[in-house]
Amino acid sequence: MTDVNFADEAEDPEVPDRAERGGPLVTAPVSVADRPEIVLIELLFYAYRDFVSDPDAVLVNFNFGRAHHRVLHFVDRHPGMRVADLLDILKITKQSLGRVLKELIDTGFIEQVPGPVDRRQRLLYPTEKGRALSARLTEPQARRINAALAALDPAGRAAAERFLKLMIDADERDKVSRLISR
Repeated sequence: MTDVNFADEAEDPEVPDRAERGGPLVTAPVSVADRPEIVLIELLFYAYRDFVSDPDAVLVNFNFGRAHHRVLHFVDRHPGMRVADLLDILKITKQSLGRVLKELIDTGFIEQVPGPVDRRQRLLYPTEKGRALSARLTEPQARRINAALAALDPAGRAAAERFLKLMIDADERDKVSRLISR
């Protein structure tokens, strides 16, 4: 992590004083009584941190990041998907996807082939090497989820699934449900 060093206000006349930068310091924490949803917000931050930590440790060996993981995951789950569909799922720019996809193709984890009808279409497939890496990244996440679900009864599992679905934008839920059920 990078250290952030700020100029000393007293020594640098170019640095605006605190009132100009954002006002006085706030020392009281956000109250759970005032914002009860803050508990779930923080739990999601911590759960996400831990959920991605195991795959992150593997990805570093390939000089890959989380974007590589997401691309590989969805291509592995939906072999033959179009680049346009992947862009729609990930909600990232074409440029960002292009860089990540190029690295995955160049290293032999994904193959891109022209569409059978429209040769301009680019269809994405995992290679055996890509499928193996995807499984290696998914395994610790599956263990973590299964351990958490083991502590829940069927109603609890259904509630957890419902909660996560409701966290998805309303206009995307049906599309996501169809993709997941494939």
